[in-house]
Amino acid sequence: MERKGIEGTVLGTLIMPYSSGFSNLIFALVLGRAGGSGSLVLENCLVNNVTNLTLLVGLPAIFWSMHVLPPQNQPKKGRGDAKIYRLNYLSLLLTLIALMFFTGVLWALARDGKLDFGDGLVLVGLFLFWQILHVFEVLKNNVRQRRTLSWLILIDWLLIVAGGYGVYVSIERLVAWIPKAGSGLFVFANLGWLSGFLMVLPNALLAIYYAGAGRPDIVYSSQAGDGHICIPMCIGLFALFSNITIPSFFILGVLMILAAGLVHFLFIALWGRLPRFMGWVLTGVYGLFVYEGLIR
Repeated sequence: MERKGIEGTVLGTLIMPYSSGFSNLIFALVLGRAGGSGSLVLENCLVNNVTNLTLLVGLPAIFWSMHVLPPQNQPKKGRGDAKIYRLNYLSLLLTLIALMFFTGVLWALARDGKLDFGDGLVLVGLFLFWQILHVFEVLKNNVRQRRTLSWLILIDWLLIVAGGYGVYVSIERLVAWIPKAGSGLFVFANLGWLSGFLMVLPNALLAIYYAGAGRPDIVYSSQAGDGHICIPMCIGLFALFSNITIPSFFILGVLMILAAGLVHFLFIALWGRLPRFMGWVLTGVYGLFVYEGLIR
């Protein structure tokens, strides 16, 4: 798709989240149809986002270089077009700001202990406005470069839809299979956590592939962009049909997302990269999150 007219960071923000975050949307749909609790949808989205911003960005920083801007000691020939790097850098900073903004709006709407129909309208409206901005960004970028979108992109979209149908069938069977009562880890009460772990696997594949390919801007934008699908779209969509009661670990999840987003923003804005030691820190923080929210 990038070769067919969609700029890399926009690809990571506009297209990839629909591929990796589609499972979260389907989970909300299936759980809503099954009469499940909105708290499970909220747990699913929080777990997914915290994992994206800590573990799935931290591990690539440990094993690969996460230079959004090329290092100063790199030869000019290897640094490529400085303008492209700069545009990706600015787009990524905007994506991180949007992630923190959406999370802050979610926190503000949930202060009364629930999310209702009106809150859902606000969240879904925010998401649609953000996506429209990116569509116009793609169109403006193609005008600047005097190119048009290839009709072959339709084939890519059909492949995404086919994969989405497979995801729908899989999640529907998962919800039907997991025991509705009992004790232990694999029970319905933990479905939000378990599905959150499961649904980060596509994000993990994206992170590993693009980190190895030397495209940390797409690693970042795809993980943050997946957050835009979960927060506000998945949560807002469920709230349109049924009220969501705020779970006990909601504040912990929101604080983790805001803190991780701020850390990424500061390191990218000031140094243009995420250093290796921060990869270890983020991975350790994720382990603490799982312990506090699930094990303990």
